Amino acid sequence: MNLFTDIRELVLASINAMQAEGALPTDLNLAPVTVEPPRDAAHGDMATNAAMVLAKPAKQKPRDIAEALAAKLVEDDRIASADVAGPGFLNLRLATSIWQGVPKAILTSGTDFGRSSMGHGKKVNVEYVSANPTGPMHVGHARGAIVGDAMASLLDFAGYDVTREYYINDGGAQVDVLARSVYLRYLEAHGQEVEFVDGTYPGDYLVPVGQALKDKVGDAYLNQPEDVWLADVRVYATDAMMELIRADLKALGVEMDHFFSEKALYGTGKIEAAIDSLRDKDLIYRGVLEPPKGKKPEDWEPREQTLFKSTEHGDDVDRPIQKSDGAWTYFAPDIAYHYDKVERGFDLLIDIFGADHGGYVKRMKAAVSALSGGTVPLDIKLIQLVKLFKNGEPFKMSKRAGTFITLRDLVDMVGADVARFHMLTRKSDAALDFDFDKVVEQSSENPVFYVQYAHSRICSVLRNAAEQGVATDDATLAAVDQTNLHPAEIALIAKLADWPRQVEIAARVHEPHRIATYLQELASDLHGHYNRGNKETELRFLQDDSNVTLTKIALARAVAVVISAGLGILGVTPATEMR
Repeated sequence: MNLFTDIRELVLASINAMQAEGALPTDLNLAPVTVEPPRDAAHGDMATNAAMVLAKPAKQKPRDIAEALAAKLVEDDRIASADVAGPGFLNLRLATSIWQGVPKAILTSGTDFGRSSMGHGKKVNVEYVSANPTGPMHVGHARGAIVGDAMASLLDFAGYDVTREYYINDGGAQVDVLARSVYLRYLEAHGQEVEFVDGTYPGDYLVPVGQALKDKVGDAYLNQPEDVWLADVRVYATDAMMELIRADLKALGVEMDHFFSEKALYGTGKIEAAIDSLRDKDLIYRGVLEPPKGKKPEDWEPREQTLFKSTEHGDDVDRPIQKSDGAWTYFAPDIAYHYDKVERGFDLLIDIFGADHGGYVKRMKAAVSALSGGTVPLDIKLIQLVKLFKNGEPFKMSKRAGTFITLRDLVDMVGADVARFHMLTRKSDAALDFDFDKVVEQSSENPVFYVQYAHSRICSVLRNAAEQGVATDDATLAAVDQTNLHPAEIALIAKLADWPRQVEIAARVHEPHRIATYLQELASDLHGHYNRGNKETELRFLQDDSNVTLTKIALARAVAVVISAGLGILGVTPATEMR
């Protein structure tokens, strides 16, 4: 049930009728026609821009179209009134009977209410986290993991076939550094004193890895040159770090469908195949790049390289994929990885990148456009920094990691539910303040608490109703007569009716934070309605008449169902009581 979709279809049908009568041209593009809530709720329940967007192509005045369209719309029993406003906007009020059916639809569908088929089963790959397997993930990774996971859940809810994917960056020099760091801990496990130099990782998290390596190989690597142990330790260390990463992600409620190893691209012909695909399209050439911005020509050494014509697909400059010495650039395996995604048949790719990868966006989009012939869109979402505070002061140190707060620290300190919801209260490309004290305080200023309290408050109402002998199961509540609704109750139902539309908007623009925003607004409406009942007894959920109580707790339960559905998308467990 999506009332906004239903009424838009009614508007389109009315326009089609006007076209059949000759009142409008038949060749109009109706795609821009929308039905949305009006800016001011006092103006009506819904508003359509139909007359405004059709006036110019129809060569008619907007008000003339709006008045004729209004006359058509009020012929339908669902429309109580249709009023022309301003230059030609059309404000609609729905019949009360339409609102009466919303709680029943919610209680009948349960948390599936609002699910959409807009995705039509299209295959979507959402790649997120993809942290270097060199140590524990930090809070920045946590935000990316949460955004990516909620994005995947949102798209699934909207009818897409979603694959959650982690790209293991295990093909670069940083994994050699990890192996050397583990080797130092291995030596330490044998009682030797070690010194962490040359950028090696000093965090305590490698102590058990070094000990486990000792337990496995004994003294086989002691006093041996690097070429004897490096390759083996590299694999061992990477596997150990990925096991740690998987466990930390699981603690946050994140589980991937697929892990893809960068290392699998090397020596397998996959990079070469991707580059050959671009070469077949005449997009690879030998050339010399201009000096980067800010570099003077005399400070720039021009060298011939193998370049990708990324400018032909929207990039600012062509990009090197192979150095003058024949080695691949960092960009080459990324091209190959995305080529693999395209070859796997995905219809849409979404990458969640850290803000420091902003300069990578255009070249990566150009690569996917070229590899897919423009048929597979790539959307890249940047994750801005998280600023940590405790007691009002910046909070940075983790003893375990050595230099930062880890993802596991975050979960241990506030819990996965609090971390997930708070990380989704802002758009991903906006910086986020995370105060360890404020995110757990029980106040209306804390959005996590505010939404959870709304759900638990309804659960309390239902428990009290059950104690009075009132049936509170969804089947009974769905069958309740909703004919005697107070205007305040209709306003709350209208907010519930907007849920399916909000799901589709959030899914269309790939912004899961919109779900958190909607839940905060719904919680505010619920709390306001509840508090209003302190003065207006007819609004209280529990009444002396059990039949009236059923009507009112059916509405309350419908609110709880929608909150639960929204929290489910965000990966947050609804609270049934607050402590």
